[in-house]
Amino acid sequence: MQFGRSYEEFEVGAVYRHWPGRTVTESDDHLFCLITMNHHPLHLDAHYAQHSTQFGANVVVGNLIYSILLGLSVPDVSGRAIANLEIESLRHVAPTFHGDTIYGETTVLAKWESTSKDDRGIVHVETVGYRQDGVVVCIFRRKVMVPKRNYLDSRGGDQPGRPEPLR
Repeated sequence: MQFGRSYEEFEVGAVYRHWPGRTVTESDDHLFCLITMNHHPLHLDAHYAQHSTQFGANVVVGNLIYSILLGLSVPDVSGRAIANLEIESLRHVAPTFHGDTIYGETTVLAKWESTSKDDRGIVHVETVGYRQDGVVVCIFRRKVMVPKRNYLDSRGGDQPGRPEPLR
Protein backbone atom coordinates (compact mmCIF):
# COMPACT_ATOMS: atom_id res chain seq x y z
CA MET A 1 0.00 0.00 0.00
CA GLN A 2 1.36 3.39 -0.97
CA PHE A 3 1.87 5.92 1.80
CA GLY A 4 2.10 9.40 0.36
CA ARG A 5 3.52 10.47 -2.99
CA SER A 6 6.66 11.94 -4.42
CA TYR A 7 6.47 15.23 -6.30
CA GLU A 8 6.50 13.48 -9.67
CA GLU A 9 3.43 11.41 -8.75
CA PHE A 10 1.14 14.41 -8.23
CA GLU A 11 -0.87 15.61 -11.22
CA VAL A 12 -2.78 18.88 -11.24
CA GLY A 13 -6.49 18.08 -11.29
CA ALA A 14 -6.10 14.63 -9.72
CA VAL A 15 -8.68 13.77 -7.07
CA TYR A 16 -7.83 11.37 -4.25
CA ARG A 17 -10.89 9.87 -2.52
CA HIS A 18 -9.78 8.94 1.00
CA TRP A 19 -10.91 5.59 2.37
CA PRO A 20 -12.16 4.46 4.81
CA GLY A 21 -14.25 7.15 6.46
CA ARG A 22 -14.28 7.81 10.21
CA THR A 23 -17.35 7.73 12.45
CA VAL A 24 -17.10 10.38 15.17
CA THR A 25 -18.30 9.22 18.58
CA GLU A 26 -19.36 11.28 21.56
CA SER A 27 -16.25 10.02 23.36
CA ASP A 28 -14.02 11.25 20.51
CA ASP A 29 -15.59 14.69 20.69
CA HIS A 30 -15.42 14.96 24.48
CA LEU A 31 -11.82 13.75 24.64
CA PHE A 32 -10.75 16.21 21.93
CA CYS A 33 -12.54 19.03 23.76
CA LEU A 34 -10.84 18.12 27.02
CA ILE A 35 -7.38 17.80 25.43
CA THR A 36 -7.73 21.18 23.73
CA MET A 37 -9.48 22.82 26.71
CA ASN A 38 -12.54 23.73 24.65
CA HIS A 39 -15.28 23.55 27.26
CA HIS A 40 -18.06 25.19 25.27
CA PRO A 41 -21.39 23.61 26.24
CA LEU A 42 -22.37 23.26 22.57
CA HIS A 43 -19.93 20.34 22.47
CA LEU A 44 -20.22 18.91 26.00
CA ASP A 45 -23.65 19.64 27.49
CA ALA A 46 -26.48 17.69 25.82
CA HIS A 47 -29.20 19.52 27.80
CA TYR A 48 -27.83 22.92 26.80
CA ALA A 49 -27.49 21.85 23.14
CA GLN A 50 -31.03 20.44 23.07
CA HIS A 51 -32.74 23.44 24.63
CA SER A 52 -30.55 26.43 23.82
CA THR A 53 -29.22 25.93 20.28
CA GLN A 54 -30.62 25.81 16.78
CA PHE A 55 -29.22 22.30 16.34
CA GLY A 56 -31.00 20.57 19.24
CA ALA A 57 -27.98 18.33 19.82
CA ASN A 58 -24.28 18.54 20.57
CA VAL A 59 -22.16 19.64 17.62
CA VAL A 60 -18.74 18.04 17.15
CA VAL A 61 -15.99 20.62 17.62
CA GLY A 62 -14.82 21.77 14.17
CA ASN A 63 -11.11 21.33 14.81
CA LEU A 64 -11.67 17.63 15.42
CA ILE A 65 -13.36 17.34 12.02
CA TYR A 66 -10.45 19.20 10.39
CA SER A 67 -7.96 16.94 12.19
CA ILE A 68 -9.79 13.79 11.07
CA LEU A 69 -9.82 15.00 7.47
CA LEU A 70 -6.15 15.89 7.62
CA GLY A 71 -5.43 12.40 8.94
CA LEU A 72 -7.61 10.73 6.31
CA SER A 73 -5.57 12.49 3.61
CA VAL A 74 -2.12 11.43 4.86
CA PRO A 75 -1.85 8.12 2.94
CA ASP A 76 -2.83 9.86 -0.32
CA VAL A 77 -1.23 13.28 0.06
CA SER A 78 1.29 13.94 2.81
CA GLY A 79 2.58 10.53 3.90
CA ARG A 80 6.00 11.38 2.44
CA ALA A 81 5.85 15.11 3.10
CA ILE A 82 8.92 16.99 4.21
CA ALA A 83 6.73 19.71 5.74
CA ASN A 84 3.21 21.08 5.82
CA LEU A 85 3.92 24.68 4.90
CA GLU A 86 0.61 26.48 5.15
CA ILE A 87 -3.07 26.10 5.83
CA GLU A 88 -4.33 28.69 3.40
CA SER A 89 -8.00 28.49 4.33
CA LEU A 90 -10.27 26.49 6.59
CA ARG A 91 -14.06 26.65 6.41
CA HIS A 92 -16.61 24.76 8.47
CA VAL A 93 -19.71 24.86 6.28
CA ALA A 94 -22.16 22.54 8.08
CA PRO A 95 -22.37 20.91 11.51
CA THR A 96 -21.29 17.40 12.36
CA PHE A 97 -23.00 15.42 15.10
CA HIS A 98 -22.06 12.46 17.27
CA GLY A 99 -22.44 9.31 15.18
CA ASP A 100 -21.78 11.00 11.82
CA THR A 101 -19.22 9.40 9.53
CA ILE A 102 -16.75 11.71 7.81
CA TYR A 103 -15.38 11.06 4.32
CA GLY A 104 -12.97 13.21 2.38
CA GLU A 105 -11.39 13.82 -0.96
CA THR A 106 -8.48 15.97 -2.00
CA THR A 107 -7.92 17.73 -5.32
CA VAL A 108 -4.47 18.79 -6.53
CA LEU A 109 -4.81 22.48 -7.45
CA ALA A 110 -1.22 23.26 -8.46
CA LYS A 111 2.37 22.14 -8.03
CA TRP A 112 5.75 23.74 -8.55
CA GLU A 113 9.37 22.93 -7.94
CA SER A 114 11.17 24.42 -4.98
CA THR A 115 13.27 27.45 -5.84
CA SER A 116 15.78 26.79 -3.06
CA LYS A 117 16.34 23.01 -3.26
CA ASP A 118 16.14 20.88 -6.39
CA ASP A 119 15.14 17.66 -4.61
CA ARG A 120 11.62 18.77 -3.60
CA GLY A 121 8.50 20.58 -4.69
CA ILE A 122 5.37 22.22 -3.36
CA VAL A 123 1.89 20.79 -3.88
CA HIS A 124 -1.21 22.95 -3.35
CA VAL A 125 -4.31 20.90 -2.49
CA GLU A 126 -7.91 21.34 -1.40
CA THR A 127 -9.59 18.79 0.86
CA VAL A 128 -13.37 18.56 1.09
CA GLY A 129 -14.96 16.64 3.96
CA TYR A 130 -18.53 15.42 3.96
CA ARG A 131 -20.91 13.39 6.11
CA GLN A 132 -22.44 10.02 5.26
CA ASP A 133 -25.41 11.87 3.70
CA GLY A 134 -23.10 13.74 1.30
CA VAL A 135 -23.42 17.12 3.04
CA VAL A 136 -20.10 19.00 2.89
CA VAL A 137 -18.96 19.94 6.39
CA CYS A 138 -15.40 21.24 6.00
CA ILE A 139 -13.15 22.56 3.23
CA PHE A 140 -9.50 23.49 3.58
CA ARG A 141 -6.58 24.35 1.33
CA ARG A 142 -2.96 23.74 2.17
CA LYS A 143 0.53 23.71 0.72
CA VAL A 144 2.73 20.70 1.32
CA MET A 145 6.45 20.33 0.60
CA VAL A 146 7.03 16.88 -0.85
CA PRO A 147 10.21 15.09 -1.91
CA LYS A 148 11.19 14.33 -5.45
CA ARG A 149 12.08 10.75 -6.30
CA ASN A 150 15.84 11.45 -6.05
CA TYR A 151 15.36 12.72 -2.47
CA LEU A 152 13.66 9.45 -1.51
CA ASP A 153 16.22 7.29 -3.34
CA SER A 154 19.09 8.99 -1.51
CA ARG A 155 17.44 8.29 1.86
CA GLY A 156 16.44 4.66 1.56
CA GLY A 157 13.68 4.53 -1.06
CA ASP A 158 9.98 4.09 -0.35
CA GLN A 159 10.43 3.03 3.27
CA PRO A 160 13.38 5.03 4.62
CA GLY A 161 14.66 4.04 8.04
CA ARG A 162 12.97 0.64 7.97
CA PRO A 163 15.29 -1.92 9.58
CA GLU A 164 15.83 -5.43 8.30
CA PRO A 165 14.93 -8.29 10.66
CA LEU A 166 17.81 -10.05 12.36
CA ARG A 167 18.01 -13.63 11.18
